[in-house]
Amino acid sequence: QVQLVESGGGLVQPGGSLRLSCTASEIAGTIVAMGWYRQAPGKQRELVATKGTIGSTYADSVKGRFTISRDNAKNMVYLQMNSLKPEDTAVYYCNAAVFRQGTYWGQGTQVTVSS
Repeated sequence: QVQLVESGGGLVQPGGSLRLSCTASEIAGTIVAMGWYRQAPGKQRELVATKGTIGSTYADSVKGRFTISRDNAKNMVYLQMNSLKPEDTAVYYCNAAVFRQGTYWGQGTQVTVSS
């Protein structure tokens, strides 16, 4: 059973930084991409950033502020979030796309940006 476990969420003031981490375990195939999505109250889940074999993709709202990175040897993905804004408040979900298996999701970690 594939498991994705996120960590690093919390409460931060506007302008602050957080680093999210996600570890994928029990992966029996090749991870072709890992990424982060978020869902704010009353809104649909949206892409934040993904990193695959070709490159990285970012939502326009986070470009220049967030950076996604991966440690392929450890099946981990990170999201460095700088210059956080109240509108970044959401539950952040880790995502992994495994070749010929499908997509897996973590349980989510809460990020709250508030003074």
